[in-house]
Amino acid sequence: MPDKLHTKYVLDEREMPRAWYNIIPDLPHPLAPVLHPGTRQPVGPDDLAPLFPMGLILQEVSTERYIEIPEPVRQIYTQWRPSPLYRARQLEQALDTPARIYYKYEGVSPVGSHKPNTAVAQAYYNQQAGVKKISTETGAGQWGSSMAMAGAFFGIEVEVFMVKISYQQKPFRRSMMQAYGATVHASPTNLTQAGRSILAQDPDGLGSLGTAISEAVEVAASSGGTIKYALGSVLNHVLLHQTIVGEETLLQMAQADDYPDVVIGCAGGGSNMAGLAFPFIRERLNRGLNTRFLAAEPTACPSLTKGVYAYDFGDTVGMTPLMKMHTLGHDFVPAGIHAGGLRYHGMAPLMSLLHEDGILEAQAYAQNNIFAAAVEFARAEGIIPAPESAHAICAAINEALEAKEAGEERVILFNLSGHGHFDMAAYDAYFEGKLQDFEYPAEAIADATTRLPQVDETALVPGD
Repeated sequence: MPDKLHTKYVLDEREMPRAWYNIIPDLPHPLAPVLHPGTRQPVGPDDLAPLFPMGLILQEVSTERYIEIPEPVRQIYTQWRPSPLYRARQLEQALDTPARIYYKYEGVSPVGSHKPNTAVAQAYYNQQAGVKKISTETGAGQWGSSMAMAGAFFGIEVEVFMVKISYQQKPFRRSMMQAYGATVHASPTNLTQAGRSILAQDPDGLGSLGTAISEAVEVAASSGGTIKYALGSVLNHVLLHQTIVGEETLLQMAQADDYPDVVIGCAGGGSNMAGLAFPFIRERLNRGLNTRFLAAEPTACPSLTKGVYAYDFGDTVGMTPLMKMHTLGHDFVPAGIHAGGLRYHGMAPLMSLLHEDGILEAQAYAQNNIFAAAVEFARAEGIIPAPESAHAICAAINEALEAKEAGEERVILFNLSGHGHFDMAAYDAYFEGKLQDFEYPAEAIADATTRLPQVDETALVPGD
């Protein structure tokens, strides 16, 4: 029977998982190869060496089911891990639902989100390779501040290209990065060829994660190996590092003597949803369970719900390798919604494949609806969520109300991936009725997909 007393489930530091989970060996179908942007042939480790240290490249292509977490990384993790799992009893009462709602809270990290789980790991492997400087991008600033903090921990200089609209909307995230010692630019900039070319087309553009990635990649790729690049989502090794979230949650759900019927996460590039969901997907596949997995995304950036499953660049100007993923087109520039961390044109290849295989569901939500859900959650549970995380809350509330309508019990688990303490300007705009809902038009998606890179998948060598 489910625990009827406790609201908070915690693990001792000694119970923190000692390995990350790699879902690749358990996939129903093999992952499509990553392709070189020039040759259109599968990349090898040497092709990725200008951007990443070999330790991360080996994780990117690994087929080992579990990869040990290095002790220096585990030691830093213990500053905030294991993170708590909560039973949302007050929200359940407010909704008058028979559903049981749980949330894993990643906002307890020093920067207030899940992003340090991979930032610390990436900084460690770069330090081990002798790297002195890292370039990266950030949307809302959660990743940038995480990488800045991790760089400070390991003595690595960090240069951040922050999407211009978020740079303007979230000045205190910028201050946070600078407090950790990072240099921050509003992207697009005049500092890179990619930035200058984009500004020439649209001098007043708000920027996008794709644009910021182009600039950060250019800085690393043109450095002659002295600067490496770090990405906060999408890639296999990034999703791998986040699985500590789901592994902890499995242990905590056992404490609660309960198990989810549906696992929910917001989805921009895919890392926080994957981090919670992948260990539960392993359990579903190995034990024949019927657990559902729901990715919540914005209607303004609906890569899973409206994007096409095709090869595309990870950045705007076409500097990165090609990945097969759900994409809105690499030159997609989303509306200036306040969920800056979800304003990306593509979804992680692993998440995209699971969606194609029918394991991962997706639903898009409008901006005003997710802020309404965020406020309802805050007034019941006391935590003010980040706008990104509010998408998962909105989906969880909908699931709970559906259970109420059906008169059935339903166990709902979601990842509350960060707090919204740096997002209060967005809440002000919501309270003042100034937020606009954006629904990315189908004709714009159709137009963007006409510019996707051409790849002859039949010409790829089998087994690559």
